[in-house]
Amino acid sequence: MNFLVIGLGSMGKRRVRNLIALGHIDNIAGFDPRSDRTNEAKEYGIKVFNDFDEAVINSKPDAFLISTPPNLHMKYAYFAAKNNISCFIEASVVDADKILELSKIIEDKNILMAPSCTMRYYPGPRKIKELIENNIIGKVLNYNYHTGQYLPDWHPWEKIEDFYVSNPDTGGAREIVPFELTWLNDIFGDSTPLACVRKKLTDIPANIDDIYHCILEYPNNIIGNLTVEVISRPKAVREFRVIGSEGEIIFSGDTNDVKYINAEMKDWITVSFDTGTVQDGYINPEEPYINEVKDFVNNVTLAIQGQKTNYSNTLEADYKILQTLYKLEDISEGKHDLSR
Repeated sequence: MNFLVIGLGSMGKRRVRNLIALGHIDNIAGFDPRSDRTNEAKEYGIKVFNDFDEAVINSKPDAFLISTPPNLHMKYAYFAAKNNISCFIEASVVDADKILELSKIIEDKNILMAPSCTMRYYPGPRKIKELIENNIIGKVLNYNYHTGQYLPDWHPWEKIEDFYVSNPDTGGAREIVPFELTWLNDIFGDSTPLACVRKKLTDIPANIDDIYHCILEYPNNIIGNLTVEVISRPKAVREFRVIGSEGEIIFSGDTNDVKYINAEMKDWITVSFDTGTVQDGYINPEEPYINEVKDFVNNVTLAIQGQKTNYSNTLEADYKILQTLYKLEDISEGKHDLSR
Protein backbone atom coordinates (compact mmCIF):
# COMPACT_ATOMS: atom_id res chain seq x y z
CA MET A 1 0.00 0.00 0.00
CA ASN A 2 1.36 3.42 -0.97
CA PHE A 3 0.85 6.51 1.20
CA LEU A 4 1.04 10.22 0.45
CA VAL A 5 1.30 12.50 3.49
CA ILE A 6 -0.13 15.89 2.50
CA GLY A 7 1.28 18.69 4.60
CA LEU A 8 4.67 18.24 6.23
CA GLY A 9 4.42 20.53 9.23
CA SER A 10 4.76 19.10 12.74
CA MET A 11 1.70 16.86 12.42
CA GLY A 12 2.55 15.70 8.91
CA LYS A 13 6.03 14.70 10.04
CA ARG A 14 4.46 12.88 12.96
CA ARG A 15 2.28 10.89 10.55
CA VAL A 16 5.38 10.03 8.52
CA ARG A 17 6.97 8.69 11.72
CA ASN A 18 3.78 6.74 12.47
CA LEU A 19 3.92 5.01 9.11
CA ILE A 20 7.62 4.26 9.51
CA ALA A 21 6.93 2.77 12.95
CA LEU A 22 4.38 0.49 11.27
CA GLY A 23 6.97 -0.72 8.76
CA HIS A 24 5.95 1.27 5.68
CA ILE A 25 9.22 3.15 5.11
CA ASP A 26 9.46 2.14 1.43
CA ASN A 27 5.89 3.20 0.61
CA ILE A 28 5.73 6.79 1.91
CA ALA A 29 5.85 10.03 -0.03
CA GLY A 30 5.26 13.54 1.26
CA PHE A 31 3.92 16.72 -0.30
CA ASP A 32 4.15 20.30 0.91
CA PRO A 33 4.41 23.48 -1.18
CA ARG A 34 6.98 24.81 1.31
CA SER A 35 10.56 23.76 0.50
CA ASP A 36 11.70 24.16 4.11
CA ARG A 37 9.22 21.50 5.19
CA THR A 38 10.03 19.07 2.41
CA ASN A 39 13.72 19.47 3.20
CA GLU A 40 13.06 18.64 6.84
CA ALA A 41 10.99 15.59 5.85
CA LYS A 42 13.85 14.23 3.73
CA GLU A 43 15.53 13.28 7.01
CA TYR A 44 13.03 10.42 7.27
CA GLY A 45 14.24 8.92 4.00
CA ILE A 46 11.00 9.44 2.11
CA LYS A 47 10.31 10.89 -1.33
CA VAL A 48 9.13 14.50 -1.12
CA PHE A 49 7.43 16.84 -3.57
CA ASN A 50 6.55 20.53 -3.71
CA ASP A 51 4.02 20.00 -6.51
CA PHE A 52 0.83 18.09 -5.68
CA ASP A 53 0.18 16.68 -9.17
CA GLU A 54 3.75 15.46 -9.39
CA ALA A 55 3.43 13.84 -5.96
CA VAL A 56 0.31 11.92 -6.97
CA ILE A 57 1.70 10.81 -10.33
CA ASN A 58 4.96 9.59 -8.84
CA SER A 59 3.76 8.02 -5.57
CA LYS A 60 0.58 6.37 -6.95
CA PRO A 61 -1.05 6.52 -3.51
CA ASP A 62 -3.67 4.14 -2.21
CA ALA A 63 -4.18 6.44 0.75
CA PHE A 64 -3.70 10.10 1.72
CA LEU A 65 -2.88 11.28 5.21
CA ILE A 66 -4.11 14.89 5.15
CA SER A 67 -2.18 16.97 7.69
CA THR A 68 -2.75 20.44 6.26
CA PRO A 69 -4.43 23.35 8.06
CA PRO A 70 -8.14 22.48 8.56
CA ASN A 71 -9.40 24.84 5.86
CA LEU A 72 -7.61 22.69 3.23
CA HIS A 73 -8.77 19.26 4.39
CA MET A 74 -11.74 18.99 2.08
CA LYS A 75 -9.81 20.18 -0.98
CA TYR A 76 -7.64 17.06 -0.85
CA ALA A 77 -10.35 14.74 0.50
CA TYR A 78 -12.63 15.53 -2.45
CA PHE A 79 -9.76 14.93 -4.86
CA ALA A 80 -9.21 11.59 -3.15
CA ALA A 81 -12.87 10.62 -3.36
CA LYS A 82 -12.96 11.42 -7.07
CA ASN A 83 -9.88 9.25 -7.63
CA ASN A 84 -10.83 6.36 -5.30
CA ILE A 85 -8.11 7.10 -2.77
CA SER A 86 -8.71 6.48 0.93
CA CYS A 87 -8.00 9.31 3.38
CA PHE A 88 -6.97 9.88 6.94
CA ILE A 89 -8.01 13.44 7.85
CA GLU A 90 -6.71 15.38 10.85
CA ALA A 91 -9.19 16.98 13.23
CA SER A 92 -11.51 19.39 11.42
CA VAL A 93 -13.18 22.57 12.62
CA VAL A 94 -14.59 24.06 9.39
CA ASP A 95 -16.50 22.87 6.29
CA ALA A 96 -19.08 20.77 8.15
CA ASP A 97 -21.47 20.70 5.17
CA LYS A 98 -18.68 19.52 2.88
CA ILE A 99 -17.82 16.77 5.37
CA LEU A 100 -21.42 15.55 5.36
CA GLU A 101 -21.59 15.69 1.56
CA LEU A 102 -18.33 13.74 1.34
CA SER A 103 -19.85 10.96 3.43
CA LYS A 104 -22.59 10.60 0.80
CA ILE A 105 -20.19 10.75 -2.14
CA ILE A 106 -18.20 7.73 -0.91
CA GLU A 107 -21.16 5.53 0.08
CA ASP A 108 -20.75 3.20 -2.91
CA LYS A 109 -16.96 3.34 -3.10
CA ASN A 110 -14.48 0.83 -1.69
CA ILE A 111 -12.51 3.54 0.08
CA LEU A 112 -12.33 4.83 3.64
CA MET A 113 -12.51 8.43 4.83
CA ALA A 114 -11.21 8.35 8.41
CA PRO A 115 -11.47 11.51 10.53
CA SER A 116 -8.86 11.68 13.27
CA CYS A 117 -9.94 10.83 16.82
CA THR A 118 -6.55 10.62 18.52
CA MET A 119 -7.75 10.95 22.12
CA ARG A 120 -9.67 7.68 21.80
CA TYR A 121 -6.28 5.98 21.49
CA TYR A 122 -4.84 7.49 24.66
CA PRO A 123 -4.78 5.11 27.63
CA GLY A 124 -6.55 7.58 29.97
CA PRO A 125 -9.76 7.99 27.94
CA ARG A 126 -9.73 4.27 27.10
CA LYS A 127 -9.58 3.39 30.82
CA ILE A 128 -12.35 5.88 31.66
CA LYS A 129 -14.58 4.32 29.01
CA GLU A 130 -13.86 0.83 30.33
CA LEU A 131 -14.70 1.81 33.93
CA ILE A 132 -17.95 3.51 32.92
CA GLU A 133 -19.03 0.62 30.68
CA ASN A 134 -18.37 -1.78 33.56
CA ASN A 135 -20.61 0.35 35.82
CA ILE A 136 -17.80 0.88 38.36
CA ILE A 137 -19.21 4.23 39.55
CA GLY A 138 -22.90 3.49 38.94
CA LYS A 139 -24.98 5.88 36.86
CA VAL A 140 -22.93 8.73 35.45
CA LEU A 141 -24.21 12.12 36.63
CA ASN A 142 -21.67 14.80 35.76
CA TYR A 143 -18.20 15.42 34.41
CA ASN A 144 -15.88 18.41 34.73
CA TYR A 145 -13.04 18.63 32.25
CA HIS A 146 -10.39 21.31 31.83
CA THR A 147 -7.75 21.15 29.12
CA GLY A 148 -5.37 23.83 27.89
CA GLN A 149 -1.88 24.82 26.79
CA TYR A 150 -0.45 28.27 26.09
CA LEU A 151 -0.83 28.81 22.37
CA PRO A 152 2.65 30.22 21.62
CA ASP A 153 4.09 27.01 23.13
CA TRP A 154 2.37 24.87 20.49
CA HIS A 155 4.90 25.81 17.80
CA PRO A 156 7.62 27.82 19.57
CA TRP A 157 9.73 27.76 16.39
CA GLU A 158 7.34 29.98 14.43
CA LYS A 159 5.33 33.13 14.91
CA ILE A 160 1.69 32.72 15.92
CA GLU A 161 0.75 34.90 12.95
CA ASP A 162 2.22 32.28 10.59
CA PHE A 163 0.30 29.38 12.19
CA TYR A 164 -3.31 28.56 11.30
CA VAL A 165 -4.32 28.61 15.00
CA SER A 166 -4.21 32.42 14.80
CA ASN A 167 -7.03 32.45 12.22
CA PRO A 168 -10.48 33.02 13.80
CA ASP A 169 -12.01 30.13 11.80
CA THR A 170 -9.32 27.65 12.81
CA GLY A 171 -8.26 29.22 16.10
CA GLY A 172 -6.46 27.16 18.72
CA ALA A 173 -9.23 26.94 21.34
CA ARG A 174 -11.96 26.65 18.71
CA GLU A 175 -10.17 23.73 17.07
CA ILE A 176 -9.73 21.84 20.34
CA VAL A 177 -13.43 21.88 21.32
CA PRO A 178 -14.44 19.29 18.65
CA PHE A 179 -11.11 17.48 19.15
CA GLU A 180 -12.11 16.81 22.78
CA LEU A 181 -15.80 16.20 22.06
CA THR A 182 -14.79 13.35 19.76
CA TRP A 183 -13.76 11.20 22.73
CA LEU A 184 -16.21 12.63 25.26
CA ASN A 185 -19.20 11.88 23.02
CA ASP A 186 -17.84 8.41 22.38
CA ILE A 187 -18.17 7.72 26.12
CA PHE A 188 -21.26 9.72 27.09
CA GLY A 189 -23.29 9.91 23.86
CA ASP A 190 -24.27 12.79 21.58
CA SER A 191 -24.10 16.12 23.39
CA THR A 192 -26.65 18.93 23.41
CA PRO A 193 -25.33 22.47 24.06
CA LEU A 194 -26.82 24.28 27.04
CA ALA A 195 -24.48 27.23 27.60
CA CYS A 196 -21.22 28.69 26.35
CA VAL A 197 -18.93 31.57 27.23
CA ARG A 198 -15.98 32.30 24.94
CA LYS A 199 -13.64 35.24 25.17
CA LYS A 200 -10.16 36.50 24.56
CA LEU A 201 -8.47 36.95 27.94
CA THR A 202 -4.83 37.38 26.96
CA ASP A 203 -2.64 39.54 24.75
CA ILE A 204 -1.70 36.63 22.46
CA PRO A 205 -1.17 38.23 19.02
CA ALA A 206 -4.13 36.56 17.34
CA ASN A 207 -7.73 37.62 16.75
CA ILE A 208 -9.22 34.54 18.42
CA ASP A 209 -11.13 33.56 21.53
CA ASP A 210 -8.59 31.91 23.81
CA ILE A 211 -11.08 30.24 26.17
CA TYR A 212 -14.33 28.30 25.66
CA HIS A 213 -16.36 27.32 28.71
CA CYS A 214 -19.21 24.99 27.71
CA ILE A 215 -22.06 23.24 29.47
CA LEU A 216 -23.46 20.20 27.68
CA GLU A 217 -26.27 17.74 28.27
CA TYR A 218 -25.98 14.07 27.35
CA PRO A 219 -28.48 11.19 27.21
CA ASN A 220 -29.67 9.82 30.57
CA ASN A 221 -29.55 13.30 32.16
CA ILE A 222 -25.76 13.62 32.26
CA ILE A 223 -24.33 17.14 32.49
CA GLY A 224 -20.82 17.97 31.29
CA ASN A 225 -18.72 21.03 32.00
CA LEU A 226 -15.98 21.48 29.41
CA THR A 227 -13.32 24.18 29.54
CA VAL A 228 -10.92 24.46 26.61
CA GLU A 229 -8.30 27.21 26.64
CA VAL A 230 -4.94 28.14 25.15
CA ILE A 231 -3.67 30.24 28.07
CA SER A 232 -2.20 27.74 30.59
CA ARG A 233 1.52 28.20 31.13
CA PRO A 234 4.20 27.12 31.75
CA LYS A 235 2.66 23.62 31.79
CA ALA A 236 -0.23 22.19 29.81
CA VAL A 237 -3.28 21.12 31.83
CA ARG A 238 -5.58 18.12 31.40
CA GLU A 239 -7.79 17.40 34.42
CA PHE A 240 -10.97 15.33 34.23
CA ARG A 241 -13.37 14.24 36.96
CA VAL A 242 -16.58 12.28 36.48
CA ILE A 243 -19.11 11.77 39.26
CA GLY A 244 -21.42 8.78 39.35
CA SER A 245 -24.21 7.68 41.65
CA GLU A 246 -21.82 5.26 43.36
CA GLY A 247 -18.36 6.74 42.87
CA GLU A 248 -15.88 8.95 41.03
CA ILE A 249 -13.17 8.75 38.36
CA ILE A 250 -10.28 11.23 38.05
CA PHE A 251 -7.93 11.49 35.06
CA SER A 252 -4.88 13.71 35.49
CA GLY A 253 -2.44 14.71 32.79
CA ASP A 254 0.05 15.88 35.43
CA THR A 255 0.35 12.47 37.05
CA ASN A 256 -0.58 10.54 33.87
CA ASP A 257 -3.01 8.25 35.63
CA VAL A 258 -6.65 7.41 36.21
CA LYS A 259 -7.91 6.75 39.72
CA TYR A 260 -11.34 5.63 40.80
CA ILE A 261 -13.35 4.85 43.91
CA ASN A 262 -16.88 3.71 44.68
CA ALA A 263 -19.07 3.27 47.75
CA GLU A 264 -17.90 -0.32 48.28
CA MET A 265 -14.19 0.56 48.22
CA LYS A 266 -12.11 1.82 51.15
CA ASP A 267 -9.68 3.85 49.04
CA TRP A 268 -8.83 4.95 45.54
CA ILE A 269 -7.37 2.54 43.00
CA THR A 270 -4.82 4.23 40.75
CA VAL A 271 -3.93 3.05 37.24
CA SER A 272 -0.71 4.67 36.04
CA PHE A 273 0.35 4.90 32.40
CA ASP A 274 3.72 4.79 30.71
CA THR A 275 4.88 8.15 29.41
CA GLY A 276 5.54 6.55 26.04
CA THR A 277 7.98 7.79 23.42
CA VAL A 278 8.11 11.58 23.14
CA GLN A 279 9.84 12.97 20.07
CA ASP A 280 12.12 16.00 20.50
CA GLY A 281 10.08 19.19 20.12
CA TYR A 282 6.77 17.48 20.97
CA ILE A 283 4.91 17.11 24.27
CA ASN A 284 2.65 14.15 23.50
CA PRO A 285 3.79 10.53 23.09
CA GLU A 286 3.94 8.86 19.71
CA GLU A 287 2.10 5.65 20.60
CA PRO A 288 -1.55 6.90 20.45
CA TYR A 289 -0.88 8.44 17.03
CA ILE A 290 0.78 5.24 15.82
CA ASN A 291 -2.18 3.15 16.97
CA GLU A 292 -4.59 5.54 15.27
CA VAL A 293 -2.75 5.23 11.94
CA LYS A 294 -2.50 1.45 12.39
CA ASP A 295 -6.29 1.32 12.76
CA PHE A 296 -6.65 3.44 9.63
CA VAL A 297 -4.30 1.26 7.57
CA ASN A 298 -6.02 -1.96 8.68
CA ASN A 299 -9.40 -0.54 7.72
CA VAL A 300 -8.18 0.71 4.34
CA THR A 301 -7.21 -2.90 3.62
CA LEU A 302 -10.76 -3.97 4.48
CA ALA A 303 -12.23 -1.22 2.28
CA ILE A 304 -10.09 -2.21 -0.70
CA GLN A 305 -11.34 -5.77 -0.29
CA GLY A 306 -14.93 -4.57 -0.26
CA GLN A 307 -15.40 -5.55 3.37
CA LYS A 308 -17.13 -3.58 6.12
CA THR A 309 -14.81 -1.21 7.97
CA ASN A 310 -14.81 -0.51 11.70
CA TYR A 311 -12.57 2.53 12.10
CA SER A 312 -13.20 4.42 15.35
CA ASN A 313 -14.72 7.56 13.82
CA THR A 314 -16.92 8.57 10.88
CA LEU A 315 -17.55 11.64 8.76
CA GLU A 316 -21.15 11.69 10.00
CA ALA A 317 -19.98 11.78 13.62
CA ASP A 318 -17.53 14.56 12.79
CA TYR A 319 -20.36 16.54 11.20
CA LYS A 320 -22.52 16.17 14.34
CA ILE A 321 -19.73 17.36 16.60
CA LEU A 322 -19.09 20.41 14.43
CA GLN A 323 -22.80 21.24 14.65
CA THR A 324 -22.40 21.13 18.43
CA LEU A 325 -19.49 23.57 18.21
CA TYR A 326 -21.46 25.95 16.00
CA LYS A 327 -24.47 25.84 18.35
CA LEU A 328 -22.23 26.55 21.35
CA GLU A 329 -20.89 29.59 19.53
CA ASP A 330 -24.39 30.74 18.65
CA ILE A 331 -25.39 30.41 22.31
CA SER A 332 -22.40 32.52 23.34
CA GLU A 333 -23.72 35.25 21.04
CA GLY A 334 -27.35 34.85 22.12
CA LYS A 335 -28.40 33.48 18.72
CA HIS A 336 -29.50 29.95 19.65
CA ASP A 337 -33.01 29.16 20.87
CA LEU A 338 -32.79 26.74 23.81
CA SER A 339 -36.55 26.39 24.26
CA ARG A 340 -37.82 22.84 24.03
